[in-house]
Amino acid sequence: MSRGAIRFWYVVHKWSSLIPTLFLLMLCVTGLPLIFHDEIDAALGEDYDSTLAGAPSAEGGLPLDTMLAKALAERPGQVPLFMAFSQDSPLLTVTTGPSPDAPGDRMTLLFFDRATGESLGPAPSGGVMETILQLHTDMLLGLPGMLLLGVMGISFVIALVSGTVLYAPFMRKLGFATLRLEKSKRVARLDQHNMLGIVTLAWTLVIGLTGAINAFADPLTDNWRDTQVAQMTQAYEGAAPLDPADYGSLDAAMASARETLPGRNPQFIGFPGGGWSSAHHYAIFFQGDRPLTQYLLTPALVDARTAAVTDVARMPAINQALMMSKPLHFGDYAGLPLKIVWALLTLATIWVLWTGVLLWFRRRPGAIDRRIAEIRSGGTTRAPA
Repeated sequence: MSRGAIRFWYVVHKWSSLIPTLFLLMLCVTGLPLIFHDEIDAALGEDYDSTLAGAPSAEGGLPLDTMLAKALAERPGQVPLFMAFSQDSPLLTVTTGPSPDAPGDRMTLLFFDRATGESLGPAPSGGVMETILQLHTDMLLGLPGMLLLGVMGISFVIALVSGTVLYAPFMRKLGFATLRLEKSKRVARLDQHNMLGIVTLAWTLVIGLTGAINAFADPLTDNWRDTQVAQMTQAYEGAAPLDPADYGSLDAAMASARETLPGRNPQFIGFPGGGWSSAHHYAIFFQGDRPLTQYLLTPALVDARTAAVTDVARMPAINQALMMSKPLHFGDYAGLPLKIVWALLTLATIWVLWTGVLLWFRRRPGAIDRRIAEIRSGGTTRAPA
């Protein structure tokens, strides 16, 4: 690689690393406890899935209309926004709000046992875990914070790619993942940075890409609703939004959707007027029956007044990627052993970021030229301590 090419990639790697470093350190630190959110919820007595017995709520139980009526009785004056199902227990959740387009901070999440109809109360609000989640997703800034973190995620991916490009000539005369601990502190720290960076490369690419996709969740969902859902519901164009008082039977809508999509279980229902549906439909999202395809959702749009299926369509690839990226990002699709691996890799990433910061702050005049010379020589140039 020529000196000019190395200089270009070095500058790209330097700035694409430095700019998002503080954000990435915050994401790693807040992400660690979120990896174990299920275990933390269970320890705090907030994991209903592990305590309820009976058939999964996605498969059966009391009528959906009955469960919805119970939820609205607990929140008089509010309207339903979502109903979500469990594939493992009778747990069923209903989200309500003051209006169909209520923002997230005005929603209320209620837990129920579909087998018995018992109300388990609203989801706990506030607390350390919720604050950590908000810091991790949007830094308590809402959509602007999410978009900023998305840009930082893209910058992180660029840093990984540019670092890999530089790693190849740097390691030309050194063994893979060599640690030259007998040399100066700077060289030892640089070797640790490079070694952990290349060993965790595949994982960090996955985390960076899925994190960036998650950060753009709201715009992606809005685009899906404004394009594909709008095309699927052209017959309703110009019609006034359906009033919540005119919603028809959920059980009838579910029966129609199941007949159209046999052999699948519902994951959640988006009620009319919300971000996941149209102004006139129940959007019933069905999931696959395998560990991977369970995150690939197929929506059935069902007329909320008549219970007739209007259309069924696969979501666009980018929206499907959004659905799959969330469990992949937190490593919660293969149980506790994978979560432990995710946590160890997160710790390794924190060290890569930290050593990168130290290398930058402890640089000396002429550092770029020395670094280029070291890369071109295959890491054999001795640098000062």
